[in-house]
Amino acid sequence: MLTLDKIFQASIVLKNIVRDTMIVKTSGITDECELYLKPENLQYTGSFKLRGSGYKIAMLSNEEKAKGVIACSAGNHAQGVALAASKCGISSLICLPDSAPISKVEATRGYGADICLVNGYYDDAYQRALELKEEKGFTFVHPFDDEDVIAGQGTVGLEIVNEFADADAVIVPIGGGGLISGVAYAIKSLKPSIKVYGVQASGAPSMYSSVNHGTVECLGSVSTIADGIAVKQPGEITYSIVKDYVDDIALVTDDEIATAILALIEKQKMIAEGAGAASVAAAMFGKFPLKGKKVVSLVSGGNIDVSILSRVIERGLMKSGREATLLIELIDKPGQLKDVSRIIADLGGNVTQVHHERNSSTKNVNGCYLRIAMESKNYDHVQEIKKALTDEGFKIITE
Repeated sequence: MLTLDKIFQASIVLKNIVRDTMIVKTSGITDECELYLKPENLQYTGSFKLRGSGYKIAMLSNEEKAKGVIACSAGNHAQGVALAASKCGISSLICLPDSAPISKVEATRGYGADICLVNGYYDDAYQRALELKEEKGFTFVHPFDDEDVIAGQGTVGLEIVNEFADADAVIVPIGGGGLISGVAYAIKSLKPSIKVYGVQASGAPSMYSSVNHGTVECLGSVSTIADGIAVKQPGEITYSIVKDYVDDIALVTDDEIATAILALIEKQKMIAEGAGAASVAAAMFGKFPLKGKKVVSLVSGGNIDVSILSRVIERGLMKSGREATLLIELIDKPGQLKDVSRIIADLGGNVTQVHHERNSSTKNVNGCYLRIAMESKNYDHVQEIKKALTDEGFKIITE
């Protein structure tokens, strides 16, 4: 059984394994509440996962340690197990689908693990890991549904209470549920007045659906930029803890997550992956009753693939109204582009791209379309520009 004593023991065991990530106060991210961050993206390996795997591995018997550990992951769990095993002086084998990004494979190898690439997808790698566990006698380190793993993650909750006992609420991302189970158990055991809220991506609402329907559910598919919490089915142990200790769970969209990633970069100079930014997105977009409260958003990880970071930033700019595209129907005659550009410039917008196209679908035989990409201040600013264009007789087409 998970106990507070076990979580305290984990905090002692992990002293020489993990970094104590100090809470950071934010500025300019949201006016709704007084927002603080617990930056586990600054943890060794860039994720909280090292805590759970570190405690699990440290608690193995000498015989189990001699045989080594095995895990299956294409992301943060793999790197956590690899480093934790190395710090404990034991061998680790990580099964990865052969489609895993080279950067993640090499990062896992760099932390000391042996790699087994498996043809297919995550489920294929998972099955191979279970086969090797039986063949070689490895100990399997589950990413979330294990009481030692949960206790290790619970040390985050201890640190929050110790450092910021007057917090009103803590927001935690949920994938399989290991992190929020440990955090919620620790916080509610020590200071039950602190609200613990969970957040999932709307494209992967496995725990949200399970809690709302009263039973563990397995989703047919998941789709989200927050790959760290893209879990089809929560754990049995984690589900039980979440439904008893978590006050509420909400969903955030990929656009909201992208906006939060952008806000963290601009306002805090902090890089978060999609899963890590989900808790910030929940605070930014009013998913919980937080007005005037002191709130800690747990930034669970920062291992975002550099190749997709620019696309995520672009999406965040569009969502926040910092970039916009207008499609304008007008008469194809001299001076039209000049007038449109003048209106946008006078209101402080910056045109970054122009595309002119003649199209037979316009009502006027001399009609054409003007597609304009522009930089703007926010969504209200975009609406102001649209109104000014309309007031001067230009027709804006809604796509």
